[in-house]
Amino acid sequence: MLRLQTILLLYLLMGVYVRKRNIVTVEARSSFNEFLIRITLPCMIFSAFHRDFGLEQLAAASKMLLISFGVYLFSSLLGGGIYRCIPFERRSVMRYGTLVSNAGFAGLPQVQGAYGPLGLFYGSIFLIPLRIFMWSAGISLFVEADWKTKMKNVLTNPGMIAVFLGLPRMLLQIPLPAAMDTVIQTVGDCTTPLSMIVIGMVVADIPIKTVVNKDTLFLSAIRLIVLPVSLLIILKLLHVDPILAGVSVMLTAMPVGVNTPIIAQKYGGDHVFASKCVLLSTALSLITIPLLSIFL
Repeated sequence: MLRLQTILLLYLLMGVYVRKRNIVTVEARSSFNEFLIRITLPCMIFSAFHRDFGLEQLAAASKMLLISFGVYLFSSLLGGGIYRCIPFERRSVMRYGTLVSNAGFAGLPQVQGAYGPLGLFYGSIFLIPLRIFMWSAGISLFVEADWKTKMKNVLTNPGMIAVFLGLPRMLLQIPLPAAMDTVIQTVGDCTTPLSMIVIGMVVADIPIKTVVNKDTLFLSAIRLIVLPVSLLIILKLLHVDPILAGVSVMLTAMPVGVNTPIIAQKYGGDHVFASKCVLLSTALSLITIPLLSIFL
């Protein structure tokens, strides 16, 4: 895990470099972000469902869904209770950051590196509730939306579409042309370096001296320590399968979602504060995740 974190850190520093040298502009960074969300990450998720399927995998996937819904429901309720004294512009960001982690961009690549294709499959299942909460309860933290709009946001999310296509392919064992399989897999493999490079580009535009304050530290502690440690204790007490527990805890331990500043800026939240939360939690996760992995 330490070796994997070192590799991810080097990718991140590469993103910092290309942004500091203005090799990639802010506008181009947004395009990279869209490319990740709409192309490489869905390919990575879809590839995770290219596997043999049996009753054992169905039972494990059901358990993973149950664990995941519990995690995100608890995160939503926790965020609604502990930030009451914080001004709305920051409170909405902190509640969103508690609910929405960087599990898609940074989490799935780490799960794949630690647990292989089986871990990636379980991780893709784990993220289904995240995408539901992210585009419904998450957006409602900044602005009210009707139920129809919330459902549209969920169902048209590229990651969810990849799951909807991948599940029947796995269940029915639908073959694809070899060339198409190769393209989908190799494009999906770009997600790991590209996602961390994009995070580095975000980090590069944040003044380092202003990052550490009581609110960013508080959110980082909740996101990186309280949530994953609580989940780890519960899963250990319940004697959950080690791979299911490891994938669940690792994805729960991810830093604040890299899209948080984008969502905050779009809907009137404090996007500068959101960027600082992303930076601090990402930096601290390079320490907390390897330490947490000792207990998995």
